[in-house]
Amino acid sequence: HVYSIVGHWVLVLLVGVNVALFTVTFLYYSSQEAFSYTRVMLGSGLAFARASATCVNLNCMVILLPVSRNLVSLLRGSCTCRCRVLRKQLDKNITFHRVVGYLLVFHSVVHVIAHLSNIERYHESQSTEAGELLLKLSSLGDRLNESFLNPIRTYNTVLVNVSGLSGLVITLVLALMVTSSTEFIRRSSYEVFWFTHHFFVVFLVGLVIHGIGGIVRGQTAESLLMHNVSYCREHLDEWGDVDQCPLPHFRGSDPASWKWIIAPSLLYICERILRFTRSLQPVAITKVVTHPSNVVELQMTKTGFRMEPGQYVYLQCPAIAPLEWHPFTLTSAPEEDHFSVHVRVAGDWTAALYATYTGHQGDSRIPHLAVDGPFGSASRDVFRYEVSVCIAAGIGVTPFASVLKSLQYKSSNPRKAMKLQKARHITLHRDSQRDVVTGFREKTFFGRPNWDQEFRSIADSHPGSNIGVFLCGPKAISKVIRKMCSTHSTSTLRGVHFHFNKERF
Repeated sequence: HVYSIVGHWVLVLLVGVNVALFTVTFLYYSSQEAFSYTRVMLGSGLAFARASATCVNLNCMVILLPVSRNLVSLLRGSCTCRCRVLRKQLDKNITFHRVVGYLLVFHSVVHVIAHLSNIERYHESQSTEAGELLLKLSSLGDRLNESFLNPIRTYNTVLVNVSGLSGLVITLVLALMVTSSTEFIRRSSYEVFWFTHHFFVVFLVGLVIHGIGGIVRGQTAESLLMHNVSYCREHLDEWGDVDQCPLPHFRGSDPASWKWIIAPSLLYICERILRFTRSLQPVAITKVVTHPSNVVELQMTKTGFRMEPGQYVYLQCPAIAPLEWHPFTLTSAPEEDHFSVHVRVAGDWTAALYATYTGHQGDSRIPHLAVDGPFGSASRDVFRYEVSVCIAAGIGVTPFASVLKSLQYKSSNPRKAMKLQKARHITLHRDSQRDVVTGFREKTFFGRPNWDQEFRSIADSHPGSNIGVFLCGPKAISKVIRKMCSTHSTSTLRGVHFHFNKERF
């Protein structure tokens, strides 16, 4: 499919930019005369450290953009993003965020390893066995009006300065965020993931501070004009005694990280201010409904709240955890006089929410709930196709509850034109022989669907159609449905085409 091809090319472009930037920076520090003496002391560790640092800055600039929910939602709904291909790429914002995170971790590891090697070589340059040139370079800065090249001043000292300490802090913070971002942690203890991920503020501030120390130094332009490196490195005894070889002067590079991250950081600050402002708007919980399988439905109203089918919101309950926000799909239709979510017990927070609100049914003192959103998702595009297939597994039915309700309202109103002519809804659930949306008993087929047969039947019934396939369910089903969409789509332009869409939060 063209969407997969475009998605792959977006990732290839991202990796390509990283490779190009790394290569250009590496070659620069490997060849610039200003770093000739630095390369004598550090070898290739200089180029590896600087190239990886530049790529860290690049990825830090990009990583906040895909998690700016309001920005992504605005772009998805704007006139410039009507193209189906662009909308599908915006739906993969979390995947893009993860890939940028992988690149950030990779370059950070390279940077740390390079600097560990550099620190060792700085130490070795102070050794009596280092050689005359390294000892000469390491001794610079001991006297008045001299600038140093080696930040480690004696063989028996360690590097303790702004760059070293800040580097240690941000490395530990990054390790904490990475280890708490695994799928196991996210599913079993979302709170740990949520809290540790907010250490990104410490990481970005530490990154800006990290460059202030300037421990990697190069020769100044003025010094290069007077100090002939090619000649002077072979005549060490003439340094400071002849005009051709004055003592070289060195300085650290100007801090650059802030230039990379200032714009996206300001954008993200605006994003958080908007979220905070919306969270202060009063929300009235009009009804609490308890459903089987530990599911609670919350029906709410909020001034100015406008939604579309398939959108989701973030909920915060100060009575449970005043800083935690959790995403939930809206299950009501835009045509209703309220909006609702269905919450299944799947962790500590959802268990506390279930206990809190089921214990206050009909109580006027029901705890306050903050709502941020709504935000767009793939399910919004159900009505953009003539034929749509909605596949849900378990609680994954919630996005399509909103879609099906809205479809019922739209079909009963002949004045509203609708592109969608046929919708097919397939729900997989193991606990009940009832429709999980309506609660009515329905004809039940036991076992897993024969997906190949289902898709072949749909393709035969709608030749020459663009068919939207929408899934909300686990990865195992996602892989199967994606494969079915590819298998049963024809290669000709006028043939049937299945367009795979998956809910992502």
